[in-house]
Amino acid sequence: MVISMPNSECFHWSHGLNGQALRIARAEESPLRVLAGPGTGKTFSLMRRIARIIDEGTSPERILVCTFTRTAAKDLQSELRRLGAAGCSSVIAGTLHSFCYRALNRAGVYELIGRIPRALLEFEKRFLLEDLKRGNFGTINQMKKAIQAFNASWARLQHEEPGWPVEVNDRLFHEAIIDWLAFHQAMLIGEIIPETLRYFRLNPLAEELSQFSHVLVDEYQDLNRAEQVLLDHISSNGSLTVIGDEDQSIYSFKCAHPMGISHFEDYHAETTTETLTDCRRCPHLVVNLANSLISHNRSRAQRQLVPFDGNSLGQVLVVQWGSIEEEATGIARFIKTKIESGEVDPGRILVLSPIRQIAQAIRESLSLEGIPSLSFFQEELLDGNPSKVAESYSQQSMCLLKLIVNPDDRVALRCWCGFGSPTLNSRAWDNLITYSKDNSCSPRVALDRLASGQIQISYTSPVIERYRLLLSAIEDSSRQTGADFIEWLFPSGNEWADPFRYLLRDIATDNVTPESVLDHLQTAVTQPELPTKVDYVRIMSLHKSKGLTSDLVVVAGCVQGLIPRRYNPDKTDLSQSEFDEEQRRLFYVAITRTRNILVLSSVNRISLHDAHRIQAQVVPIQYQSEGRAITSNFISELGPQCPRPVNGRALVE
Repeated sequence: MVISMPNSECFHWSHGLNGQALRIARAEESPLRVLAGPGTGKTFSLMRRIARIIDEGTSPERILVCTFTRTAAKDLQSELRRLGAAGCSSVIAGTLHSFCYRALNRAGVYELIGRIPRALLEFEKRFLLEDLKRGNFGTINQMKKAIQAFNASWARLQHEEPGWPVEVNDRLFHEAIIDWLAFHQAMLIGEIIPETLRYFRLNPLAEELSQFSHVLVDEYQDLNRAEQVLLDHISSNGSLTVIGDEDQSIYSFKCAHPMGISHFEDYHAETTTETLTDCRRCPHLVVNLANSLISHNRSRAQRQLVPFDGNSLGQVLVVQWGSIEEEATGIARFIKTKIESGEVDPGRILVLSPIRQIAQAIRESLSLEGIPSLSFFQEELLDGNPSKVAESYSQQSMCLLKLIVNPDDRVALRCWCGFGSPTLNSRAWDNLITYSKDNSCSPRVALDRLASGQIQISYTSPVIERYRLLLSAIEDSSRQTGADFIEWLFPSGNEWADPFRYLLRDIATDNVTPESVLDHLQTAVTQPELPTKVDYVRIMSLHKSKGLTSDLVVVAGCVQGLIPRRYNPDKTDLSQSEFDEEQRRLFYVAITRTRNILVLSSVNRISLHDAHRIQAQVVPIQYQSEGRAITSNFISELGPQCPRPVNGRALVE
């Protein structure tokens, strides 16, 4: 994106800088690494460095600022506007993925390599994995880990060089997944980084490699090795400034490691390092608890946050409830008392939950109390079990919507034909693909021939049945217009449909079209905005809270199995200790979002059914259908200044 800003002749970049920020702004050395803890003013320092670079004669369009999220990019816009520095209107800022997409699109790479940038949604990957099982690449979990490595250009660890896979099994898997994606005319979202890296390596004269004299990267600890090497290419003809914090590295599932920032100098000679340690966000008590918590991680520098003298002591409450239902009701009532007393506005409240079920319960309780709220668990709206029709209605509706808009969407067609089968009709689909390739026709043409009886293909009877159901649904959809189309696709009175109806509330007019519904939902699910200036309570995962600040933060679900998650070596390449340290870093991120009040909430009992479903650790109670939950061991790591847990009722009485 290009940032538009007003000019300001009286502005000077050094105005208001403390000693640390002034050194960062003035630094001439490249590369420059800034180690910045939570709330220490890294955005402020980043903005002043940009202003100083421009002030000293660098053309703004020669400056690239890479952020980790679209929300961060918008915050960057806001900060630059507030700064009012002359000439910043052409600074280029945005996510690395958006930069790569534009670069590949501009160069015509997608067309040249025969790929279509149709991104797979998370639930659609399940069908890809089921089809790849026929290639004997291991279990679903093993293949999920392989896809993570594939998206990281096969650099699983910080010391590995991204590029073509070395191991034989990796190479075979790489070829199989590319073949599947190419045939289905799709790409993985994470695939864009390896493709851009390959393009730059093979094309050293690509204009993007000489476009920038200054590259500044925020949240560097969240980048995997492929992304880091890609940025080295982009900054090869200029200076590189990275800002991050190893204690906030929480994305190992994309092969990002804290060593990316902590060992930055190992890959960049003559690195200059500056540190920001004065926490201007959090109250003194929270800073002390955060320091105590993160000190339990051994693989880190012993750097501590320093409480800012002007901040208050703050308030920390550690509470426990009898059940998830009691927790939701109690938290809602507590929030209501704080709002009614004038202590905090709804838009300055964050509720963080490790799972959507707890978040949804709290949101429903807030609604009963008349408190506006919005959940940011959109990517989980499409959760479900595709092997059972009754447990995948949301997924089926999304596929149907895509096929109404584009009947040739091969991924959506593959998914639709697989719903309700234990194997997702993988064998039948494989036979269908073989026929399509042998006869140079699309899967839809092959299905039309099957449905009309022109041809026969083994094991495709259930696929034909699903396809005929699709044709009937598409014909029925043509009779729906405006808001009636939304009602038809997401019928009221169905719990699974309610979140979609809520997301579509602003476009439910007579002018609505299937195209507008699809565009709105895809953006909401794959690129959810996390606005910073709102008038409602925001409810989200601990991961999503990264970069946000609120006056009141509630962390719900602080029980073993949820915070921290239960270690499963089948789902991660991390060791037990590495996994525990990342989970601790995630909790550290969560508790350092607050400016004033922090509530840490747990429950005492969970039904055995719910505990199994959400993977909470419980001790079964004899002759009862529930178990005793175990409070997160992270609470005990907050140190002696942490208040003792109390009955949640004391919070609302």
